[in-house]
Amino acid sequence: MRKTGWWLTLAATAGIGINAGAWAKASPDEVAKLGKELTPIGAVRAGNADGTIGEWVGGKYFDEVVRTQTPQSLEDVRQQFEAARAKNPADFDALLKYLDTFKIEDYPTIKKQIDTIISKLPPEQRALAQKQREQIGGGGKYEAPLFIITKDNMSQYADKLTEGHKAMFAKYPGYKMIVYPTLRTAFFPPEIEQATIKNASTAVLKGTDEVEGAVLGFPFPIPKSGAEVLWNHKMRFRGSAVRRFNNQAIVKLDGSYKISKLIEDVKFKYANLEEPNPGTKILLYYLSEVLSPPRVAGQLLLVHETSGAGGSGRDAWIYNPGLGRVNRAPDVGYDNPYIGTDGEQFNDQVDMFNGALDRYDWKLVGKKEMFIAYNSFLINAPLIKYKDIIRPGHINQNLSRYELHRVWIVEATLRPGLRHQFKKRRFYVDEDSWAVAVVDCYDNRDQLWKVQEAQLLTVPFVPTVTGIPEIIYDLQSGRYFVTALQNEDRISDFKIKLEDKDFAPNGLTRRAQSR
Repeated sequence: MRKTGWWLTLAATAGIGINAGAWAKASPDEVAKLGKELTPIGAVRAGNADGTIGEWVGGKYFDEVVRTQTPQSLEDVRQQFEAARAKNPADFDALLKYLDTFKIEDYPTIKKQIDTIISKLPPEQRALAQKQREQIGGGGKYEAPLFIITKDNMSQYADKLTEGHKAMFAKYPGYKMIVYPTLRTAFFPPEIEQATIKNASTAVLKGTDEVEGAVLGFPFPIPKSGAEVLWNHKMRFRGSAVRRFNNQAIVKLDGSYKISKLIEDVKFKYANLEEPNPGTKILLYYLSEVLSPPRVAGQLLLVHETSGAGGSGRDAWIYNPGLGRVNRAPDVGYDNPYIGTDGEQFNDQVDMFNGALDRYDWKLVGKKEMFIAYNSFLINAPLIKYKDIIRPGHINQNLSRYELHRVWIVEATLRPGLRHQFKKRRFYVDEDSWAVAVVDCYDNRDQLWKVQEAQLLTVPFVPTVTGIPEIIYDLQSGRYFVTALQNEDRISDFKIKLEDKDFAPNGLTRRAQSR
């Protein structure tokens, strides 16, 4: 692979830091490129010079069958895989044997074994599963892996590896990255794309936390500051509402773990196509209920996420079943530990990053070609169990798909006099979706401490791009935290109708008592 140099060209007059004031909007000439040289949400449409990154294909890659899947049709497929595994365990054992010792030359056998498993499903689920494998996972010329990066050859690819990934190679001898052809499938509804083009001329960011003039779409498709890039991530379209059945685990040094289970309801107030709400300062409502482990089961957390100066970017309430009452939760933000994660995930690491930006100075470093986890179909497939994913030190990298993509690089440095356990963070943000792919997190001694990674996947039936699962590696303790596992649980309900009253603080006790 020919090296293309460190930095790609930045847009003219790109901002280098942000402390106060408002950045200028995109110029008319820049806005005119959206939907042409640039995709409607601001990515470079063309591939790179050496062809290792292709042209953006977006939603046209998926056919109607895949784009119109429903939660029930997906759940039917998942249940049929469960039944097939119980009936023909040898088929799955044979697949996992090859996956555990992944070699490039074995890929045709792996593909054949997956097809064998799918062929034994009932006709309706068989047809849908085959389409999923071919399209969501990258079929045809995008299907076969190109090469494998290991500790022994990583120096050949060092300029396209994050510092976090380099640290993983250094710490774990068996760590690898299986690299596949790049497939740029990210896309969003036409209404979001059209609104994004309009926002380019109207949206402004005041300070670090007050977005004005943005409606429905990404606010800053042509960003002028690092903070604007993160606001694109925070305000991206993810559907109008969703109920997610979240499974997560803290994995110890020896690979042992216990699954924690949550139900998470989210209603998006911004970028909600079913209930457009121009001018809203509320970004989303979030309500989680812990199902296990028993010591925290029944705990409810309610969050109203906002845009605006002051506070942690949210109002929050918590219901504690032991106390039987609802209390305001002022510490649900920044580096306070998220419930049930034993300190391995801070509140502002949920969804890779969330909440207020005000404790950091934000620097827009530039754009660069990097290997990131993308089109992560296999690791999310219902033919894979959690025990197949979770391994000592790191997840089973044979299940991860890495591709070369252009990413925005943003550095956040802790402001003098303010507190956070991360002194510096470096974000790598996918240009096609504005989803954060990787974060390098440094402690107050300037040592790389934690590495966050999202296994990005285009979800064509929403449509959006999301990270499932997400992993936080603790390089100091050797533990890691994995969240958004879904292989063995019900499919997320992205068609659910949620009312604003479902997220009222005075309803938490009533909800708890009704369970």
